[in-house]
Amino acid sequence: MPEIVIMKEIKGRNEEYARANREQYSKDHVLAVNVMGAPGAGKTSFLLALCKELGSRGINSAVIEGDLYSAIDTEIFVKEGFDSLQINTEGECHIDASVVRQGYDRLGFSNGVLFIENVGNLICPAEFDLGEGLRLITASVPEGDDKPYKYVPMYSYVDAVVLTKCDLKEAVGFDTEYFTKGLRALNDAPVFETSARTEGEALGIAEVADLIESKYRAV
Repeated sequence: MPEIVIMKEIKGRNEEYARANREQYSKDHVLAVNVMGAPGAGKTSFLLALCKELGSRGINSAVIEGDLYSAIDTEIFVKEGFDSLQINTEGECHIDASVVRQGYDRLGFSNGVLFIENVGNLICPAEFDLGEGLRLITASVPEGDDKPYKYVPMYSYVDAVVLTKCDLKEAVGFDTEYFTKGLRALNDAPVFETSARTEGEALGIAEVADLIESKYRAV
């Protein structure tokens, strides 16, 4: 069927851009992290806390924000002193390696961690390699504990799972054991329980930063 051929062509071109991105990141001593998740999963709040934690360790961070419309999240990072650039897809459910490269070149970033906050979606982003060195999914506990069972491609694709808004676990009745069982049927990725809004030190952010730092030091 024609549409199958077209999709293969689109993915083929994307893979070429992804390889080129990966080579450039390596030259620039950059760890690129693709951060995925549903709308409202808490990606931005989590990333802001993570960037601050990495900064306390002397590791620079920059963020490419992918959204259908607006620059609300980019403005948050800029206000906090982090380099950030907005990509608006204007209806597309993901960003691809080509537009990420355009954004990266405009940022002029090197020697640090580049976070790519993908469009809020649990389907399309799993199909497009961005040349990243690490793939994270943020899964908020209010979304429910059944997501690994329903979104198999996404949960098969990621290198780590970050449970967000864990301070709401009891309130929403989130079953961690059930969630983890579904994940383990697909993937042995580590699971981090976090809450960016916990009073005092943000819950679990330091542990995620440990993972990011170890990956970055190996670049």
